[in-house]
Amino acid sequence: MRTSTSAIVARNETWTGKAATEPYEAGWAKEVIIFVRSLKMPEGPGGRARVEISPDGLHWVPEGTEIALPSEKNGVTFARIAHFGTWLRLAAELPDQSSNTVLVTLHLKS
Repeated sequence: MRTSTSAIVARNETWTGKAATEPYEAGWAKEVIIFVRSLKMPEGPGGRARVEISPDGLHWVPEGTEIALPSEKNGVTFARIAHFGTWLRLAAELPDQSSNTVLVTLHLKS
């Protein structure tokens, strides 16, 4: 029987400049979808987010998947990930004078 769970890794956080979610230990999962929803209308030019993986939850490297952050209130973007090891997070970079208040959730399946 497959196992699934969802985890909130950033809730009502206003991202500016460089930002990242809390790390999440997901070594049991085979696949994950990361959803990003803007809780308020973003300000300034849009930013991008990238999936990062880690061997220990402390040292991070880009996994290769990138997504645009949502460009409107309640807008949603997502990324599908497989073959990620144990630790995951989403890191973002927003241009100067930009901000985005986000809810980031991981949806994992074994």
